[in-house]
Amino acid sequence: MPAPISIVIPTLNAGDSLPETLAALFEGLQAGLIRELVLSDGGSADHTMKIAEEAGAVVVFGPASRGGQLRRGCAEAKGDWLLVLHADTVLEPGWSEAVAAHLEAGQQPAAFRLGFRASGFWPGWVAGWANLRSRLFGLPYGDQGLLVPRAVYDAAGGYPDIPLMEDVALVRALPRVALLRPRALTSADRYLRAGWLRRGARNLWTLLRYLLGADPERLARDYRR
Repeated sequence: MPAPISIVIPTLNAGDSLPETLAALFEGLQAGLIRELVLSDGGSADHTMKIAEEAGAVVVFGPASRGGQLRRGCAEAKGDWLLVLHADTVLEPGWSEAVAAHLEAGQQPAAFRLGFRASGFWPGWVAGWANLRSRLFGLPYGDQGLLVPRAVYDAAGGYPDIPLMEDVALVRALPRVALLRPRALTSADRYLRAGWLRRGARNLWTLLRYLLGADPERLARDYRR
């Protein structure tokens, strides 16, 4: 019987972060959980493809847009479950045990608790708010990973081909998402560049604008500025 999970990762010049992300997945291979690794690339010009080849990944190509990349990657995946991760997200040791128990329990989508690869007050505060939001509203972001049965993903219509908020759009179409205890540790680089408070406020404002009906293309342009 094939392993149940297809790992799907969108990439764009992810050569510096991808090795650590993939190394953390090894325990899932040992546990017999991972069927395949699918990278959906948006035109990398660095050594991302060399890493993909060495890892034995299936690679699909297309324009650089996270929603579109994830939609193509998930369409290529063959597993009964999808585990979608960002290229700079490292799963905490012990994640495979929690995932195996969740798979045994039923068909509910799940995400991980958020953590940052940084220390201090602000990383803990921002992660704590994200985890509270996830518990109260069932609204995790993409950097928390998403574990979802393939049939449930398909029934929800999959990721929309939009450049921003594709994670929120899909999660809102899914049954309530559970929160697993292990953390998904993500890069703090964007927060360190912009400032923790400023970046957090900007993310919240972007979410509110999206929920109020703002165009994702406009949001993406504003977000990149």
